Amino acid sequence: MSTHRRVLGALAIAGAATLLTAGPALAHVTAQPGTAEQGSYTKIAFRVPNESATAGTVKLEVTLPAEHPLTSVRTRPVPGWKAEVTKAPLPTPIDSHGTKITEAVRTITWTAEPGTKIGNNEFGEFEVSLGKLPENTDKLVLPTTQTYDDGKVVKWDAPPTDGAEPDRPAPVLKLTKSAAAAGGSHSHGGSAPATEHAASTETADNTARLLGGAGLVVGALGVGFGIGAIMRGRRAGGGTSA
Repeated sequence: MSTHRRVLGALAIAGAATLLTAGPALAHVTAQPGTAEQGSYTKIAFRVPNESATAGTVKLEVTLPAEHPLTSVRTRPVPGWKAEVTKAPLPTPIDSHGTKITEAVRTITWTAEPGTKIGNNEFGEFEVSLGKLPENTDKLVLPTTQTYDDGKVVKWDAPPTDGAEPDRPAPVLKLTKSAAAAGGSHSHGGSAPATEHAASTETADNTARLLGGAGLVVGALGVGFGIGAIMRGRRAGGGTSA
């Protein structure tokens, strides 16, 4: 009985430790989804959990990287929130579809209207369309500031590290190479196995049908031989009694 109690106690402690370690990770401000293709236009949502038990989130400010300026930034309306996009001059103009771009968006700020907030045990999502994503980096770090209605300000601005995750990590959008950039031969090579798989599947299906048909024929012949044997036995038995 005591051994049983010790096992239950150990499991309870392990479960509590898991919850304590998992809790902070779930409370981070993150970009969802966390990946996109280099050189593309994408839509992401900043997912903002409320960490305070006594106050609500009423403002969110996201800073876009100056070293990787984005020429197109659009916000999706969020009921009860006002979005404001602030631009800044670029050190070097960018050519986009034949147009010279001299400034780019640096910050996006969402401010709650009176009576609106992200409350206790709630989270909000703020969607944006971004592009054109750079092709010379594998990630965009997006420092974010969260403000509560009691005046508390939390900065999610720590860059990612190779070691332990920082307490207040900035949202990160990881950038992967596009299929075209990865190499055309790669994608062509990928189609061959699919064709071979389809061919082998078709062959297997045909073989299965042939075997199934052969089985039916053999079964029918067996039934026929069995009936013939019974009939012959009855005829033979009748002749003996006569």
